Amino acid sequence: MPFSQIAVGRCNEATHPESLRAALAEFISTVIFVFAGQGSGMALTKITYGEGGSSAVSGLLVASIAHAFALFVAVIVSANISGGHVNPAVTFGAFIGGNITLLRGILYWIAQLLGSVVACALLKFTTHGM
Repeated sequence: MPFSQIAVGRCNEATHPESLRAALAEFISTVIFVFAGQGSGMALTKITYGEGGSSAVSGLLVASIAHAFALFVAVIVSANISGGHVNPAVTFGAFIGGNITLLRGILYWIAQLLGSVVACALLKFTTHGM
């Protein structure tokens, strides 16, 4: 891949309303994905191990389906605004592929990482440290 496709971006791109809107969409979609996916995993663990049960194939299937639906909803939320990356690795791939600039990629990374931190804090608050 030629490096001519990789763009750094302009300084005003970081404060442009469209970039900030896209970063907010990535933040919200990451909060949704981590909260729903990890929350379903926590609930499944509480149900199976809390009652002395064992993790079976059906439990793994339920957890994977819950993650799939959470990812589906998260991507749908931000697909039209930011592309629905949700994952910093996907954002890195879009940057390397020349689809987004470095500044926009950094904005997305910050939003995605903050979104996952906020989702984990919400889970800790709503589950009382389960």
